[in-house]
Amino acid sequence: MDIQGNTKLVAIVDDDDSMRSALQGLLKAVGLPTQAFASAEEFLRSGQHRETACLIADIRMPGMSGLELQAKLNAEHCRIPTIFITAHGDEKMRMQALRAGAVEFMAKPFNDEALLESVRVALEVEPANRSVHRGAQGGPPWQLSQDSGPVVRTVIRADSSRS
Repeated sequence: MDIQGNTKLVAIVDDDDSMRSALQGLLKAVGLPTQAFASAEEFLRSGQHRETACLIADIRMPGMSGLELQAKLNAEHCRIPTIFITAHGDEKMRMQALRAGAVEFMAKPFNDEALLESVRVALEVEPANRSVHRGAQGGPPWQLSQDSGPVVRTVIRADSSRS
């Protein structure tokens, strides 16, 4: 997958050094500028959240969790298309993240190509849509409505049955 020529920043927030390094290497290999952070707090202190076009965040981290980071950014009207990665996720967590505007929720280990495709989708979200236009329940335009839960669960079950 070639994403070269794209100048949109992808921020990586994960407390695992090796995961941050691997993600940064993968994204740089396809020409994406990245910046990595060891915690949600470090990301917020950096001020980079206003320049970030896509956020890849772990769910469970010491201090502020990925879901808490997403909620804080949403509360500040800084709606960054977010891809969550986790080794400890469950369906409730997944639905919470997607309802709050995440574009993807991936279990570790994940397929590199699937992650790159999710990043591509996230980068296609128009910047104006991140804070001006609202999707379901006043959230971002890519957010699921409350009625989407049963449909998403059905799709997930159907997809799982193909494995």
